[in-house]
Amino acid sequence: MTTPSQFSFSFDTLLDDIAEQGYSVIENALPQELIADLEKQCETQAEQFQLAKIGRHQDLQQVSTIRNDKTKWFDGATTAEQAYLAIMEEVRVAINQSFFLGLFDYECHFAIYQQGDFYKKHLDAFKGKSNRVFTTVCYLNTPQVGGELVIYPEKGKLPLAHISPKAGTLICFESERFPHEVLPAGSARYSIAGWFRKNNSSANFVDPSQ
Repeated sequence: MTTPSQFSFSFDTLLDDIAEQGYSVIENALPQELIADLEKQCETQAEQFQLAKIGRHQDLQQVSTIRNDKTKWFDGATTAEQAYLAIMEEVRVAINQSFFLGLFDYECHFAIYQQGDFYKKHLDAFKGKSNRVFTTVCYLNTPQVGGELVIYPEKGKLPLAHISPKAGTLICFESERFPHEVLPAGSARYSIAGWFRKNNSSANFVDPSQ
């Protein structure tokens, strides 16, 4: 398999990890210049971010005891966003070719965790109730302490992975399979959270992208 020019790793690494364990953690996955541009966008557009909510569609609600970060959805308005979305499109195609999952799109948002912000243990998708198949997290900066992503097994309390934020690291895992949380940030933590999705639209219901 050919390695895309935007990546510093082979897709085989990501695909093998997913096949063997359901998740992958790859450092220095994206170009440093792109990561720096996305981080700068987070900083300069911070006033446009809104307090994050939980739930989907009509069930959206803000619950500060569960999460208190701020987010801003991608709209593809900047060159950096377009470049990131192009990379994720290549990942989507590679996953579909390997696992025949019928992933039809990708949605994502920036996330800012200020000092003390967190996101308690949760699942991004529930079986039969969501079209999110794979979750991605891309770190945009490297805080000195805190803000770790902790991935848990389907059953059991001991973490499978405890991933400190490091600029350029890309994480991908099965949305329905792995509970996860973001530990309290020690300083500003910038990232992109995203989801590869199946199409759940029908004649009576159009599945929106957000």
